[in-house]
Amino acid sequence: MERDYRVVEEAISTLKDAGKGAPELRGIPSGVEGLDELFFITRLTAKGPKRRPLGGVPEGSVMNITGISDTGKSLMVEQFALKQASEGRPVAFVTVETPAAFLAAGLKVRAQAMGIKYDEVEDRLVIIDAASHSPLREELPALFGTLAHAIKTYKVRATVIDSVTGLFEAREMMARQVVRALFNFLKKWYQTALLVSQKRSGHEELSAEAAGGYAVSHIVDGTLVVSKKLISSTYDERLYGLPIGETVRLFRIDGCRMCGHDTSTHLMEITEEGLVRIGPTLSTLRRERR
Repeated sequence: MERDYRVVEEAISTLKDAGKGAPELRGIPSGVEGLDELFFITRLTAKGPKRRPLGGVPEGSVMNITGISDTGKSLMVEQFALKQASEGRPVAFVTVETPAAFLAAGLKVRAQAMGIKYDEVEDRLVIIDAASHSPLREELPALFGTLAHAIKTYKVRATVIDSVTGLFEAREMMARQVVRALFNFLKKWYQTALLVSQKRSGHEELSAEAAGGYAVSHIVDGTLVVSKKLISSTYDERLYGLPIGETVRLFRIDGCRMCGHDTSTHLMEITEEGLVRIGPTLSTLRRERR
């Protein structure tokens, strides 16, 4: 028996027509030392393939940052937001965990550490306080309406959500639905976005998994993974140059569908000033320790 299927004609386009709306591939500075050069594009030359650093996260990408607590996720997105604002690009910062006044206090400290004049970015960093207003956490239409209003009013070009996990806590079965809706919304508004995702302590440290399972990493354009490792053996002592009982932080990019990226695991540091910095690869460290 034949069935009549609905045809959604507006979903069909040629590559030529679809390409007219494609943004130019370029990097957006992250504000995190050592990160921007890890994204690149490869061009064919007469001498073969040649890499060219993108100079930041791909513009228009929606990237996920995942890790357990105290691994520097929030610091990274705060640095990104401040860097963008300092270069004249308005940013929307959706704070799901920390009320706006406390986030502002932290951003002021971070700006000072980055050498950014706080009074020059105050009007370019738009805080949406979902921590204090439950409808923004529990009702996606309310969040999208509020965020769209901020984007139009302040001409926002980059968005941070810290954390996306807080939008589906206690209902993780809806994680994929929530993240997919967010992804589509951010793409529609041509936002370069960083989403913070919380890992459970039982998740593999350097995997892209987060609360809600692999749903988040499968939907977004790429995932930045941060982790902590306890020095627990003499091998670790020799490799990291730290005594047993100390902790090191690690970083890697787990995929990026918009451009090439470094696939190595790197040391990561949180400086005394409270800034994240990406360091050398573990393979480089091993060579230096031999």
